[in-house]
Amino acid sequence: MTQSTGMDKAKRETMAEAVTRVLADTYALYFKTHAYHWNVTGPRFHDLHTLFETQYNEMWTATDEIAERVRALGVKAPSSYAAMDKFAEIRSEAEKSDANDMIADLLAGHEQVAATIRAALESAAGHGDDATADVLTPRLTAHEKMAWMLRSTLG
Repeated sequence: MTQSTGMDKAKRETMAEAVTRVLADTYALYFKTHAYHWNVTGPRFHDLHTLFETQYNEMWTATDEIAERVRALGVKAPSSYAAMDKFAEIRSEAEKSDANDMIADLLAGHEQVAATIRAALESAAGHGDDATADVLTPRLTAHEKMAWMLRSTLG
């Protein structure tokens, strides 16, 4: 079936790839945050366990909306870890064992997602894709806030 929403196929595919990159980075960071939630130890266990849980729950919910934007653009969302990993700048491995190292790793992840979102927003502006901008702008705000919280936790 033909899609006629005012944006041609080439622009939709370009935007879908940009949004898929956001999805992949968000998903990788979600997984890493969840793994650190499981494995954090030490005197700040409860506070970090709770902070990481709040953040991974927020990202998990967001992945659905981001993937649905890819679908609305007429492109299939990634359907495997391998497909998702192909688009991600962030590696999902949660290899740090020290709490401060975990926080720093997650902080770097949120900063990367913010950069990925900014690139997608630039593309959206260039393609007149206000709907994608409407989905991604709140995501940028969320990742900048989560980065601020992690940065503040490091002191």
